[in-house]
Amino acid sequence: QVQLVQSGGGLVQPGESLTLSCAASGVTLDYYATGWFRQAPGKEREGVSCISSGGDGGGASTTYYADSVKGRFTISRDNAKNTVYLQMNNLKPEDTAVYYCAADWICAATGDNYSYTGLGFKYWGQGSQVTVSS
Repeated sequence: QVQLVQSGGGLVQPGESLTLSCAASGVTLDYYATGWFRQAPGKEREGVSCISSGGDGGGASTTYYADSVKGRFTISRDNAKNTVYLQMNNLKPEDTAVYYCAADWICAATGDNYSYTGLGFKYWGQGSQVTVSS
């Protein structure tokens, strides 16, 4: 049974940082693409970031970011912990949303701006609320 368990959400002030974690069981994340998506109230789900698989040979992964988070968010993977992280710096009120991690074979990126909604991703975390407010 595949499970993605998220942790790390919360309430922060603008300019502060948070790190979201997505720990997997039943699947090896190094063999999958793992994405972060978010959904704000009244808005559609949007892509935030994605890291491609490392492949059978443990090769380098490719990372993708939405334009709105480039330079502020960093996605990474710790294969020893089978966990993907989203480090979020300089948070803004418009980053407020429920964040989800998800895994599938590819990131489905179509350009420099990671805009995929994650519709085809097979495995999903439970969601983490991130609220940025003064």
